[in-house]
Amino acid sequence: MSVWIDIAGLPDERIVFTPSPLSELGFALHTLAEPAHHPGLHGWATATTAALKPDLADRLHEAVFLWGSTFSDITAAFAALPDRAGQPGTTLAEDLDLLDRMDDERYVAAALEISCSSTYCEGGPSPLVDARAREQALARAMARGPRPADFARRLLADPPGVRAWIRRLFEDCEQAFFADVWERVRVQLAADARHKTEVLRRKGLAEALAEVSPAVSLDEEQSRIVVDKMAHGRTTAVDPAVGAGVTFIPSTFGWPHLLSLHAPRWRPVIIYPAAAPDMSNPPSVELLEGRLAALAHPMRIRICRALARTAHTTGELAAANGISAPEVSRHVATLKKAGLIQTRRRGRYVLHQLDLQVVARLGSDFLEGVLR
Repeated sequence: MSVWIDIAGLPDERIVFTPSPLSELGFALHTLAEPAHHPGLHGWATATTAALKPDLADRLHEAVFLWGSTFSDITAAFAALPDRAGQPGTTLAEDLDLLDRMDDERYVAAALEISCSSTYCEGGPSPLVDARAREQALARAMARGPRPADFARRLLADPPGVRAWIRRLFEDCEQAFFADVWERVRVQLAADARHKTEVLRRKGLAEALAEVSPAVSLDEEQSRIVVDKMAHGRTTAVDPAVGAGVTFIPSTFGWPHLLSLHAPRWRPVIIYPAAAPDMSNPPSVELLEGRLAALAHPMRIRICRALARTAHTTGELAAANGISAPEVSRHVATLKKAGLIQTRRRGRYVLHQLDLQVVARLGSDFLEGVLR
């Protein structure tokens, strides 16, 4: 599973690395809404939440589906404006002005895309003009609870009024806490973007993508960017109607998320963590799926239990589990292919042992994979 961004024929100058104040605010709000996703920011989230005025906290809760379990594309409004050439604003006020330039149909469609629905890559009409799309958007909102449902109804009934309400909410967040956050992180984010731009210029796109994340790469033909995620999606970066190019946005709040905006009629955007825990080689989604599948068989669980304690030969495992040596070999081969066991030779014996470090990381690898 992955998201593909077609870039065949795209010149390097169309690839942009730049910070975005509104995107960073969106991630900050997500961290406040879902602190369990970001254990390294627990102290900041706790202190910031405690300092919020009750009215602001209540309004953030009302609109939480815009940045809670899923992210609304409205925080990357520049990607909907072809004349921006992939460039967000340099201040939050400039980014909010870009958000104001979006037409109501696109704004409402993006704001109400509050789940990882299968229609994300399909586009389709806005809920403002299509009854079926409106019904689906309301159903998704109602599944989130009465307040999201009420907010969705208000947005559909009065887009200009609710858009103004959301802008004031973002402005109040800036006054309450985000101005201090942005002042602290903007230099770091700008430096990260400059560095990756220089890598792109000197070493090429493949090297620049490797520095973005191990989960982002070029395919063998170097005709598309591949984002390794537990999702399917495809878009193009060479559509002149939306401004050919790809934009990469660094975020200090990002890890473990790696967001890929790939909606139709939007410029592709990848928002990546500018800083992450020391994970030099996190497993791919394919490898993670292989490890979980390898552990799904009860006999392989029994074999792992034995190999966790000490190394065993194939014959020992066969005798202990009452199965044939060839059957043990097949199970061991599956576990070895998944990277879960290590094998070494001692004289004429081949010994197998569980890789405890890999298994200990499996839970955190799974969490990072599903949140990526």
